[in-house]
Amino acid sequence: MRIRSEQLTGHLSKQLLPAYLITGDELLITQECCDTIRQHCRKEGISEREVLNVDRSFDWAQLLDSGQSMSLFGDRKLIELRIGDSKMDQKSSAALQEYLGHADGSNILLVSCGKLDSRSMNSKWVKALDAAGAVIQVWPIERQHLDNWIMQRMRKIGLNADSDAVQLLADRVEGNLLAADQEISKLKILAGERSITADVVANAVASSARYDVFKLIDTALAGNAGNALQMLNSLQAEGGEDIAMLGAVTREIRTLYQCAQQLEQGGGIDRVLDGARVWDKRKSLYKNTLRRLKSAQLGKLLQLATRIDAAQKGQSKENASILFANLVSLLAGQKLAEKL
Repeated sequence: MRIRSEQLTGHLSKQLLPAYLITGDELLITQECCDTIRQHCRKEGISEREVLNVDRSFDWAQLLDSGQSMSLFGDRKLIELRIGDSKMDQKSSAALQEYLGHADGSNILLVSCGKLDSRSMNSKWVKALDAAGAVIQVWPIERQHLDNWIMQRMRKIGLNADSDAVQLLADRVEGNLLAADQEISKLKILAGERSITADVVANAVASSARYDVFKLIDTALAGNAGNALQMLNSLQAEGGEDIAMLGAVTREIRTLYQCAQQLEQGGGIDRVLDGARVWDKRKSLYKNTLRRLKSAQLGKLLQLATRIDAAQKGQSKENASILFANLVSLLAGQKLAEKL
C-alpha cells in the first residue's frame, strides 16, 4: 500500500498494518511520520519498542530474532529498523523479506531510511514491505507550496499570520522545514496572542542567535573558510547540537556530490541544479562550489562525515570537533589532504 505522509493519521485511525516504510530526506516530516506511528502503537497498547540501527557490521539475524522473540511483558512490540543511508544488498534484502513473510501483525515493524531512487523503490524488499504494510515516500515541499505549509503549521498551534509574514519566513528558511518549524515555535513564544506580521517575523529573525548552521553552510560554500570556522566555533560554544549540525552539513555535501556526478556525466549545470531543487538564491553558491570540488573530493568529504559521526557517538577515539572543523574548512575550498 502506498500512502502520502499527510494521509497517515487518517489511515492509522482505521487500521494498523504489520509493517511501515518511511523513506525520504525531509527530516522533519519523516520524524513526524515515525512519531505518529509510535504514538498510535502506544494507543493500541504496544508499549515496548526495540530499535535496530543498521550499519556495516549489522547482523540481520537480529531482525529475525526480534520478530520471533516475545515482548518482555508477553505483549506486542514495535520494532524500529533504522537503515539510514546504508545500502541494502542481497543478504539484507532476503532477511527483510523473510521477516515480512512471517509478519502477522503480532509485532509492528517500522523501517526508516533516506531517499530511495526509482530502482530501489522497485527492489524486492520494498515491494515486500508494500505488500505486507505501507510505504510512505516523503517529498520536499516545493517553494510554491511552502507558504501554505507554513500557514497551516502556524494555525495548528494557534498563530494567526498575514501573507507578508508567511512569505518573509518562507524566504528565510529557503525550504528547510526543520528551520521553519523552529522559527514558528519561536514566534509562538515571542508573539504570544498577537497577530504575526512581517515586522514581527523580521524582529524575531533579528533576535536569533548570531550564527546558525545554515549560515555556516552558505559561508563555507562561498569559500570563506575563516568565517565558516568562526561560526562553527560559536555554535559549538553556544551548545549547538553537533549531531544535528553534522546532519545538515552532510545533507548539503551529499546533494553537491550527486550534482557533481551528474555534471561529470554531461549534465547541464542549470538542469542539474533544478533537478536537485536548489533554490535560485543559492545557485551561485552551488556553481562556485562545484567549480572548486569534484565528485571524488566530495566523496572524500562524505567519508570524513562518516568518521565524524562515529566519533560523536563514541564509536571511535578520534576528536570529533577537530574532524568537524576540517570538514568545514575542506568544504570551503581548502586543498584536500592525501589522507583524511
